[in-house]
Amino acid sequence: MKRHHLATIFALALLPTVNARAQNRLPPIAPEKMTAAQKKTVAEYKQIRKTDLTGGPFAVLLRDPDYVIPALQIRLHNLNNSALSRKLTEMAILIAARNWTNNYEWNAHSTLAAQEKLSPAIVSAIAQGRRPEHMAEDEEILYDFCTELLHNQSVSDPTYARALAKFGEPGVVEAASLEGYYTFLSMVMNTARTSLPAGAKPALAPFPVNH
Repeated sequence: MKRHHLATIFALALLPTVNARAQNRLPPIAPEKMTAAQKKTVAEYKQIRKTDLTGGPFAVLLRDPDYVIPALQIRLHNLNNSALSRKLTEMAILIAARNWTNNYEWNAHSTLAAQEKLSPAIVSAIAQGRRPEHMAEDEEILYDFCTELLHNQSVSDPTYARALAKFGEPGVVEAASLEGYYTFLSMVMNTARTSLPAGAKPALAPFPVNH
């Protein structure tokens, strides 16, 4: 059998797997299928955020509705009361989203990062999984802190000392919490294979798998 015939057969054999991987396992729940607890949570979410709960991580978390409002409160803290600047907050979120190849969070926060004037070159480098060049001092300190924490599950004394001197204890806790919170959301959505909003295209490619 010719090589191109074998390649065609192999590609066709993979189609069900590819389609299954693309499927949203835990899509938004139709209102008529919600439990009383889920409906109560959806109403509370709308009251707090002034918008409907229609997708993303909160639609996944709605399967266990007690998670939704606490998770939303953390998001609102990140948005409104972060101990870091909004630009650095968005940069930290992008680092977590890239680590987990979570295109939903990347799609949302790369837009917010642009609004906060985070350099497109820095965003592009993070997307490619490489260390950005020409970072400002605070950006470099944050990048080192977040990437060490994600990759090593710890932060070295020199990196911690630089972060502490630059951001103070609240900023250190904020940076670590951002990586933890967006790791949590990314893990939930990666499990659910949460779809991107209509019209959005995935910007992140999976990292190579090392065996």
